[in-house]
Amino acid sequence: MGHNGPLLSLKNVSKEFYGNVVLQDVSFDLHEGEILGLVGENGAGKTTLMRILFGMPVIAETGGFKGSISIDGSEVHFSSPFDALDAGIGMVHQEFSLIPGFTTTENIVLNRESMHPSLLNNVFGERMSILDRPIMKTRAEKAISKLGVQLDPDMLVSEMPVGHKQFTEIAREISRDKSRLLVLDEPTAVLTETEAEILLQSMRKLAKEGVAIIFISHRLHEVLSVADRVVVLRDGLVVKDVPSKGLAIKDIASWMVGRSVTGETDRSNEERHLGEPILSVKNLWVDMPGETVKNVNFTVRKGEIFGIGGLAGQGKLGIPNGIMGLYPAGGEVNFNGQPVVLNDPAGALRAGMAFVSEDRRGVGLLLDESLDWNIAFTAMQVHGQYLKPVLGKLFSLRDDRGMEDLCKEYISLLDIKCTSHKQKAKELSGGNQQKVCLAKAFALKPNLLFVSEPTRGIDIGAKKLVLDTLHRYNREYGTTIVMVSSELEELRSICDRIAIIDEGRIAGILPATADVAEFGILMAGEAVSTEETANA
Repeated sequence: MGHNGPLLSLKNVSKEFYGNVVLQDVSFDLHEGEILGLVGENGAGKTTLMRILFGMPVIAETGGFKGSISIDGSEVHFSSPFDALDAGIGMVHQEFSLIPGFTTTENIVLNRESMHPSLLNNVFGERMSILDRPIMKTRAEKAISKLGVQLDPDMLVSEMPVGHKQFTEIAREISRDKSRLLVLDEPTAVLTETEAEILLQSMRKLAKEGVAIIFISHRLHEVLSVADRVVVLRDGLVVKDVPSKGLAIKDIASWMVGRSVTGETDRSNEERHLGEPILSVKNLWVDMPGETVKNVNFTVRKGEIFGIGGLAGQGKLGIPNGIMGLYPAGGEVNFNGQPVVLNDPAGALRAGMAFVSEDRRGVGLLLDESLDWNIAFTAMQVHGQYLKPVLGKLFSLRDDRGMEDLCKEYISLLDIKCTSHKQKAKELSGGNQQKVCLAKAFALKPNLLFVSEPTRGIDIGAKKLVLDTLHRYNREYGTTIVMVSSELEELRSICDRIAIIDEGRIAGILPATADVAEFGILMAGEAVSTEETANA
């Protein structure tokens, strides 16, 4: 074992999924006893990287990866998570993989790799009765004390609080004799603050004993308090790999969300003449899992492009989903002088609002249908367009010709790469599917368009086209746009004003021309609340 070299070394790791590059030339080293904070927005490639490290089957099934992984200086090829475990790498996932009917001890010492408890009960039925209980308990207690937490070795998993489960899971990983590297993926997301603090202390303790740790977290203050080094991933690239000493949260936040662009984004210093307020939102709350909105207030003026940004999980996605009725919501929303009835998606569309959801597969597209059908479908449902009345309006027939013309118009307008308007939506690349979602919303000729994560998962060229299209629609047709995005630079390039959401509330609203550091401060939750002044 060469203790002088790195324990783990990733060199030029790249990965494509269906022509989409998700990781590009990722390289970093990890030494014994070192804690590496791995941060980046959702979709930056963190999960894919960990799947590669663990030899998850999905990687091989999608064509493998480029680059190399070495442990102690020699290259390894993991064909399954078992290989990774044999090499001393343990992982704690966001989803628990404990066996509910077993105790803390049993879960820790059964170094089970399978995720199918039902099988395990059959397999271990006999063995469980002849296992040496005292030795098991000693081993479990040793692992628990290594963590430095209070766990009851005889408690059943089904009766445990969440924090206890998380620690049991970690204890299991370190109870293996050759556990040398531990990957923790968002381990504190489910913990209370006290539990999270205990976990961070355990991590420091393990590191002192020589265990290397990769800590993936959105909670930047935790990363700074425990990591020795911070690696920032953005769009599949390592944009920073720096010691954590002396770093501020806002530094990391701005690396995650934007290449600090000095000077102006391409705004031809145009005079913007915005109309009256068209949308006003008061005390909005939305119950969307993982994106809860607690109390949001803002006003959008007619013809404005209003941006909503912030780090993942802070609630920005909940805002359009709540206003458009896809998740339970409350508060007051006024549109064009009329109150919007919440929790009524059809009503929101009829009122003249349209929504391009971040969930393209679930909400966005009819994947098995042709493009013209996808683009015209909502307009048909909401406004009765592309339907010809027959027999004195007794029933309507689809106006196929009208649909085809509409579709062709948008195919050329948005430069949608497809074989024809009859091609199925699922056969298009991500960027082109995204454009179909936009076309579908534009076909409603809405007064107000909500667009959520318009460029997530699409390549740079397509990103620019999508943003240009939004910009053009706004300028040519006066469509008011509310755009939610994790990409600050993207918001800054086309928005008039940008609201930053932090913990379900608006941390502040700034003009898009404000300095990127000011946005970083708002995202990091460091700002004094400026809601009152921001809306003035």
